[in-house]
Amino acid sequence: MNTQENINYNRIAAAIEYIKTHFKTQPNLDEVAEKVHLSPFHFQRLFTEWAGTSPKKFLQYISVEHAKKILKDNQQATLFDAAFETGLSGTSRLHDLFIKIEGMTPAEYKNSGKNLSIRYSFAQSPFGNIIVASTSKGICFMAFAEDEIAGLIGLQQQFSNATFEQKSDGVQQNALAIFQNDWSTLSEIKLHLKGTDFQLKVWETLLKIPMGQLATYGTIAQKIAKPNASRAVGTAIGSNPVAFLIPCHRVIQSTGTFGGYMWGNTRKTAIIGWESAQSDLDAGAFSP
Repeated sequence: MNTQENINYNRIAAAIEYIKTHFKTQPNLDEVAEKVHLSPFHFQRLFTEWAGTSPKKFLQYISVEHAKKILKDNQQATLFDAAFETGLSGTSRLHDLFIKIEGMTPAEYKNSGKNLSIRYSFAQSPFGNIIVASTSKGICFMAFAEDEIAGLIGLQQQFSNATFEQKSDGVQQNALAIFQNDWSTLSEIKLHLKGTDFQLKVWETLLKIPMGQLATYGTIAQKIAKPNASRAVGTAIGSNPVAFLIPCHRVIQSTGTFGGYMWGNTRKTAIIGWESAQSDLDAGAFSP
């Protein structure tokens, strides 16, 4: 899938990686543009179109100091706590979006999806190619997959005894609409997931982190009343089968560093910065 959207993301990802690697020298616009083989004018325009903000502002969003500030604010019983209590995301456009998780039956879990019929398709997102799969009950898998064969293998490993059909459906299309700029037409997104009770509890808690906000592994452990289970929480987050919809990318280390991500650290950085930019746009839209 070599579409223009994917080419644009790859250029932005390369720029983000360059900025992350050379942040101590504070590279200017001309330098970063040259590294992604664009003129400064075109790079500025492309970046702003993609992220909704300037490269300079975006650099702020992905800095450790900015992350530390968000984590500090989260401890002040602000929007973050309110969102955890209500399952809403406050002032962001996601406030009308509800994602519901339904765990698979013990038999489906034990038998790796035996008797399940799964449809899957490939699509574009602002962060690269993606595979999305659904059962009759909802989305069961979503992953960033630059290579379609590798994406399909990942799906089949999750449900080794299921039957598969490459076909898009309304459930998938509704879920993919989360990547659009206007989310007002989104219907409730239902997830049909294979996971232990502990994993499902962790994933449900991740859904309550507002867009543009961040949490630590320790915070998630506290929210599920397992304050000493940070490591187990990290393992559950790392096994998240639904990229982006279950926002495991919003969980970072207590030091403010973003840490690892199943689908690549640069992609995690890009998503965090993009969501921060979208949240700022939303806040501006509702301010006097």
